[in-house]
Amino acid sequence: MRTLCVSLALSVAVMTAMHAPAQQTALTTKVNVRMRLEFPQSRKQFRDPPAVMWLKPLQPTAPEPFPSHGPYTLMQKNRTFIPHLLVVPVGSKVLFPNRDPFFHNVFSLFEGQRFDLGLYEAGSTKELTFSRAGVSYIFCNIHPEMSAVVLALSTPYYAIADTNGTFQIRDVPVGEYELHVWVEGLQRPELGRLVHSVHLTASRGDLGKLVVTALPQVPATHLNKFGQPYWRDTKPTY
Repeated sequence: MRTLCVSLALSVAVMTAMHAPAQQTALTTKVNVRMRLEFPQSRKQFRDPPAVMWLKPLQPTAPEPFPSHGPYTLMQKNRTFIPHLLVVPVGSKVLFPNRDPFFHNVFSLFEGQRFDLGLYEAGSTKELTFSRAGVSYIFCNIHPEMSAVVLALSTPYYAIADTNGTFQIRDVPVGEYELHVWVEGLQRPELGRLVHSVHLTASRGDLGKLVVTALPQVPATHLNKFGQPYWRDTKPTY
């Protein structure tokens, strides 16, 4: 069994704003959060799964801009969703353009935002507003090999793991947060076990470790939007 270890470290950046010569200096302390996923096994044998880490403020804070700006697009091309993982703020509109020379039918009936865009032809585009926070697992009702994930967040403090398994979130105000991690292939009970509160301060430089004892699993074969196995045609139309 593999053990997934997460090391967290903080590098502190203090920003000072002078309102007026006669006034007291106002300090806004923010931290740059760094977190790393570590797999003990050889990376030649195992590909690191997509992963996202985010911090949910536990106290009222001034609104912060989301690090990504729309428009958001999940394209279908070569029987593939591009990108495979898309992170958007809650309330965002996502476009689903069909760039293949055949039909697609994008749907999601699992967690997150449940929807069915219906059948639409080459060159056309459907759109959807992700109005609730959560993870949406997305498929095509025609091509079972197609899959994607849309993660809708209510916080701007998030990071997607890079190729080295490292997360970095810049300019997070000090305070109380709830830390969440999503790793593709980890089941909900294990992900829920990793949720915990963290207190960010200018002097605290180490948040410790998260240890994942469950193994990320290859997604099982999914059913179509009718809850039935996909029809296997030896000579597919599309």
